[in-house]
Amino acid sequence: MSETQSNPGKSIWKRLLIIVPILIGVAFVAYNVRNPAEPGRSGAGEVARKVRIITVPRTDVVPRALGFGTVTPGTVWEAVAEVQGKVIEIHSQLKSGAILPKGTILLRIDPADYRLALRSVEADVAVIGAQLAELAGRGANTRASLAIENRLLAIARRELDRKRQLVRSRVASAAAVDTEERNLLVRQQSIQTLANVLNLLPVEKQKLDAQLASARIRIANARRDLERTIITLPFDARIAKVNVEKAQFAKSGQTLLIADSINISEISAQLPIDKMFQLLDPARIAGVTAKQAMGEIENILGLTPIIRLKAGALVSTWQGRVARIADRIDPRTRTIGVIVAVDNPYAIAAGDARPPLAKNMYVEVELRGRVRAGETVIPRSALRDGKAFVVTADNRLQIRSVKLRLSLGGVAVIESGIKAGERIVISDLIPAIDGMLLDPAADAGARARLIAEAAGKAGF
Repeated sequence: MSETQSNPGKSIWKRLLIIVPILIGVAFVAYNVRNPAEPGRSGAGEVARKVRIITVPRTDVVPRALGFGTVTPGTVWEAVAEVQGKVIEIHSQLKSGAILPKGTILLRIDPADYRLALRSVEADVAVIGAQLAELAGRGANTRASLAIENRLLAIARRELDRKRQLVRSRVASAAAVDTEERNLLVRQQSIQTLANVLNLLPVEKQKLDAQLASARIRIANARRDLERTIITLPFDARIAKVNVEKAQFAKSGQTLLIADSINISEISAQLPIDKMFQLLDPARIAGVTAKQAMGEIENILGLTPIIRLKAGALVSTWQGRVARIADRIDPRTRTIGVIVAVDNPYAIAAGDARPPLAKNMYVEVELRGRVRAGETVIPRSALRDGKAFVVTADNRLQIRSVKLRLSLGGVAVIESGIKAGERIVISDLIPAIDGMLLDPAADAGARARLIAEAAGKAGF
């Protein structure tokens, strides 16, 4: 017989020893569920976020806008042959790229035919002049003959009267009277003939005068054709293209060469329409007529252009002037062209390392408007979706909506929402919670850079 079977009371006690701890544990868990203890609380205070700030300045603002364009000559001259003939002379420096002064004789076309034509017309003028002189002499002779015939007519009339008296006195016959009457008629006929000649002389003179005027016109044309055999440079220029060689036959209407002026270069800078109007002072352009704008465009717009050529480490600048505004808006880019002129683009001052402002250079054009005094400005990067982070007097964050007047590069000009003298956050603040505690640190360098850029003294 086993021990369990021999001692059943002892087996029951062992089972009770196992069940009792389990029941105690269940009871403890049930008590804790019904009576939970409160969690402990931390005693830590509010932590301030470190931020960089500036005090909002009130300063002068120079409105600016950037455009880009390609340099073109102010004037492009195409030398077109007005007469034809063989090219007998050509300038030794007439090559593409050469710079030649005004008045340089570039080439000559054989003038022989045109000299002969001139002499032929001059001979015609001489013939007509001789005919006019002959006509004047004929007129003088005719008038003299007419005077003689008038005197003879007077004598014939007296003789006729005398014969009639003799007939009445029966001294002379009637036949003598008839003879005198015939003599009188002959004189009258001669006078009439001479008078007719004198009447026709003015008409003949008019005809010869017209022929002379026509011949003189032909002389002027012949002389002009002779002058056109010499091609002369009308201004200081750089030769762009040459289409003719010595001994070549030049046809009338043929383009012989192309030259670009070097006294003025132009750039058509393309600007977005909104940027263009940010530069303008509405008070200056109010009531301006188209006629005034053509003559005073630079003064009316009040823009100062600065042209920059950037090529690697080389940065060259030129001062320009606004020549005119393009006649249309680019439908693809929605930009407007401002044509800027640079005087003496090939001039190089002593110690100046900049190159000439040559054709086809791609340059940057900065247009500066009139100074606007006393504007409130902040860094453009300090705006977040039209809002700025203002630091209150107790170093709390205040998120404000801001209305912009205009933005220029990294500068935002404020119309309302922030006043000069207030402090704003310029560093990143994530998350930004209205009323949160801040630990501000002023950034004097950032404020100085903002003022310099607003005044146009720093990069754009």
